[in-house]
Amino acid sequence: MTSSEQQTDSAPRPATIGRESLNLPNLITCSRLVLALVLFAMIETGGYWLASAALFVVAASTDWLDGYLARKYGQVTTLGRILDPFVDKIIVGGAFLFLLEKNGTGTADNAIHSGVTAWMAIAVIGREMFISSLRGFLEQQGKDFSASLSGKAKMLLQCVAVTASLLSLSPELNWPWLIPTRDALLWAAVGVTVWSGLVYVIRAVRLLRR
Repeated sequence: MTSSEQQTDSAPRPATIGRESLNLPNLITCSRLVLALVLFAMIETGGYWLASAALFVVAASTDWLDGYLARKYGQVTTLGRILDPFVDKIIVGGAFLFLLEKNGTGTADNAIHSGVTAWMAIAVIGREMFISSLRGFLEQQGKDFSASLSGKAKMLLQCVAVTASLLSLSPELNWPWLIPTRDALLWAAVGVTVWSGLVYVIRAVRLLRR
């Protein structure tokens, strides 16, 4: 084998999308997108807060499931790597936007408050847009910019905060501690979101200096 042939064999193969993308993990990812759209419709309609919270928990849980199955059975695909983070951002960012829209709506006597503010939505969505752009640039340069522990902690706390916000809108739950707990979780989620973004930026700067 010549040196040119060795270089060809060792060169990384270009990413492709083929029949291997038609697998269970990617099907679960697509189902999460469908569940997200159903969730948004339920939030916009209003009145189904307990069901909305349950649906969000189920949809968010599939994020762990599809990744686990893809790694266990060797079904990690290009399509999955594109869809999975995209759907994650849709369901979390969309939930914050629809909950923001519901904040303070209703009659004067029965106004509902989701606890989500415009600053929270901007912090969550802005962070995701910036880090996604940064990841795309670095991976084009051949840098490894996979998810870190801070990113996973951010996602977990965001999901808990959104669930608490949905539960707080239910008139059936009159727990006195629910509202302050919801607000604390929302602000904690925003804080961890900003912190994880800074962690990724520092990591990116180190990679670019090499």
